[in-house]
Amino acid sequence: QVQLVESGGGLVQAGGSLRLSCAASGRTFSSYAMGWFRQAPGKEREFVAAISRIGGSTYYQDSVKGRFTISRDNAKNTVALQVNSLKPEDTAVYYCAAGVINYSAKYYYTQTERYNSWGQGTQVTVSS
Repeated sequence: QVQLVESGGGLVQAGGSLRLSCAASGRTFSSYAMGWFRQAPGKEREFVAAISRIGGSTYYQDSVKGRFTISRDNAKNTVALQVNSLKPEDTAVYYCAAGVINYSAKYYYTQTERYNSWGQGTQVTVSS
């Protein structure tokens, strides 16, 4: 298990940008795949982006490709999600998650069940 603390959410206008950060505590951060999920009011939690343990592979939900970028710095025990060209439909609580995923197929990174630790969530609100 790893403890995750998120920051960087806020209120922005459509077309704006934010950088969401997730700080992890623990001695084995590099052993975990990291993912970002989001949940809007009244909707199910959905996959946004993920990155493999070392950072060599990234995965994205189709709706955010070209706009969002996930990255990690294992030396600092952090993972970030740069969100650009934001749209009102991006409004949601964004969650950082960590899990042990020993596969390369995108499918495994999109499943909430694959993640054992979750952050508290950070609110992103995009006004039109």
